[in-house]
Amino acid sequence: MGVQATIEETSSAVPVISDVTFAELLSDPYPTFKRARELAAVVRIAAANIIIATRYEDIMAMERDAETFSSVNPQSLVNRVMGHTLMRKDGEAHARERKAVEPALRPGAVKSCWAPKLEAIFDGVMAGFETNGEADLFTALAAPMAGRALADVLGFLDVDWQTMALWSQSLIDGAGNYSGDPEISRKATEAARGVEEAIDLALAYHRENPNMSVLSSMIHADDPHTLDQIYANIKVAVGGGLNEPRDSILTLVLGLLENPDQLERVKADTNLWPVAFEESVRWISPIGMYPRRVTRDVVLSGVQLRAGDQIGLCVGAANRDDSRFEDPDRFNVFREKKSHLAFGAGPHFCAGTWVARHMVGRLVVPRLFERLKNLRLRDRTDVRIQGWVFRGPTTLPVVWDV
Repeated sequence: MGVQATIEETSSAVPVISDVTFAELLSDPYPTFKRARELAAVVRIAAANIIIATRYEDIMAMERDAETFSSVNPQSLVNRVMGHTLMRKDGEAHARERKAVEPALRPGAVKSCWAPKLEAIFDGVMAGFETNGEADLFTALAAPMAGRALADVLGFLDVDWQTMALWSQSLIDGAGNYSGDPEISRKATEAARGVEEAIDLALAYHRENPNMSVLSSMIHADDPHTLDQIYANIKVAVGGGLNEPRDSILTLVLGLLENPDQLERVKADTNLWPVAFEESVRWISPIGMYPRRVTRDVVLSGVQLRAGDQIGLCVGAANRDDSRFEDPDRFNVFREKKSHLAFGAGPHFCAGTWVARHMVGRLVVPRLFERLKNLRLRDRTDVRIQGWVFRGPTTLPVVWDV
C-alpha cells in the first residue's frame, strides 16, 4: 500500500458512496468508514461532498509526502475563517511558526507550569458539583475544564469557559461550512473578532511579563509572530484545542464505565491511566479528519487522483482499520500496543498533545474516579455521541454515592 511514484495504467477513478445520509454520518460514521476502507484507498462521500482516505497505511504514506499531499490550500475555509494559520503551511514556513509556539507546550512546561494550574482548575470545577450525586459530565466537568484550561494555556485574561466554548464551536462550524450557510458564517466571523479582541487585551501584559503561555511564547520567540500570525494561530488553537480534551475526557470515562473489568484493573495500577487515554482517542478520535490538497496527478493504492483534488485524511476511520487493530470497534485498554493517528503524524503532529495527555490521562479522569464513589452511568440510553469530522459524547449523565 502507499503512494506510487507514477500513474499506473491499472488505476481507477475515485468510487462514490451515495446511499448514506449526512445525518447517518453524524450519528454513527463507522459503518460507512468500514465500507470506504474495503471499497478503495480513497472514496467520495456524496452526502458530505468530500473525498476521504480511510486506511492507516495510506494516510501514513500521505503524511510522509507533503510535496504531493500539501497542507497549503489558499481556498481553504480555515484560511477564510481564521487567517493563514500554521496548520495550512508546510516546510520552513510551518516549522518557523511551530517553533515559536512549542516552548509553551513541551513536556517540561506541562510538568513545571501547567500541571499545578490544571489541578487548581480541576478542583474548582469539581467543587461545583461533586456533592450533588448526579450530573451530566459534559456540562459539569468536561466543557468547563477544557475551556478554562485552554484560556490559561493560551494566555487570555478574564475569558470565561462559556465564551471559549462558543468561540471554539463557531470557528469549527465556520471552517466546515461548505454549504455556505450565512448564519454559520456570521457566527464564525463574530467569534473570530472576539478572539482578536481578547488577544489585543492580553498582548501588553505578556510583552511586559514573559511567561509560559502560548501568547507569551509567540511574542518572545527568536523569530516572533507578527500580529496576523498571532491572530490566525490562536484562532486555530481555540477552534481545535477545546473539543479534543473535552471529548476525550468523556470518551475515556464512557469506555471505562462500559467495561468495569478494565476500570478495576486500571484503578489498581496507576501506570495504566495513560494507556487508557491513548486507547480512548483511538476508539473515538475527537479530531477525526483534516484536509490535504493534491499537488500533482498521482495514484494512491490504485486510485487515480488529480492535481487540485481536496482530500480529507480520515484518522477517525484509520484508527479503526482492522488491518492494524484487532477488533477495532471495541474499547480495550489491554490491546496490543500500536501507534494511532488521533494526534496526526509528521510535522503537523498536534502541538497540544502533551497538555492533553496530562490533563485527561493523568489528572481529570483518574481523580474523577477517586473522588466520586461508585461512579456509574445513569442510563446508557441517555448517552449521546455525535459527529464525524469532530466526534465525541455530547451528553454523559452519571450518578455516584454521596
